[in-house]
Amino acid sequence: VQLQASGGGLVQAGGSLRLSCAASGRAFSTYVMGWFRQAPGQERDFVAAISGRERGYADSVKGRFTIFRDNAKNTAYLQMNSLKPEDTAVYYCASGSYYSRGSGDYDYWGQGTLVTVSS
Repeated sequence: VQLQASGGGLVQAGGSLRLSCAASGRAFSTYVMGWFRQAPGQERDFVAAISGRERGYADSVKGRFTIFRDNAKNTAYLQMNSLKPEDTAVYYCASGSYYSRGSGDYDYWGQGTLVTVSS
């Protein structure tokens, strides 16, 4: 499985961005897709994940971010609204076999896309 993340950029606080994660493979609909982020000097943290039955968010983004997927396009998305400077990080998409908030449970990772939120 190869994952290609895109959509990062520079945005002002309060703005929005939509990240995309395009996946290879014919079994995309069976993948659990997750988004994680890593700020400079910080660990990689869970942001959101989606399976066929579950969808979950970190408390820090709940109500502002939405994860969704289009299985026909083999793509997962992260819609980010009401962005804050503390959302600044490199965002990574990942795929796995079962729903989890732990980065170690994901098998494949995209290259990351930088999101910078200015105050």
